[in-house]
Amino acid sequence: MASHLFTKASLAAAFILATGSSLAHDPFVKVEGAWARATVPGQMGTGAFMNITAKAGTRLVGVSSPAAGVAEVHEMKLENDIMKMRAMSGLDLPAGQTVQLKPGGYHLMLMDLKQALDVGSKVPLTLTFKDTKGVQSKLELSLPVSRVAPKP
Repeated sequence: MASHLFTKASLAAAFILATGSSLAHDPFVKVEGAWARATVPGQMGTGAFMNITAKAGTRLVGVSSPAAGVAEVHEMKLENDIMKMRAMSGLDLPAGQTVQLKPGGYHLMLMDLKQALDVGSKVPLTLTFKDTKGVQSKLELSLPVSRVAPKP
């Protein structure tokens, strides 16, 4: 019953706009400061960044966007003095702790872009979460496109 309510509540919050100054949330996940990096014509990939806070232990298990052929959760980290980037199957969101998706760390990669992402435009993005009971929920966002992170 609780998982059924979780799913209904998540669907009810399905389309929420996230801008640099506002936030998006479903009853269990809050997104703040979301943005995507602008591209130039011919550039096939870019990053999307945000702060995510989950009320209960949750996992970010997927991302999709009609603007990209491929969207993935990624991590960048320094290994043996070499910066490496890799796709991740998901990202743990500990209860009550804000997880930063930022340049040089955890982030979302948008690849095989359908067109350039121009400064001032918006890019739709859907985040998929899975709670500790295995119940999935989705959160739809519209991220502002910028060259730099928006001011808080």
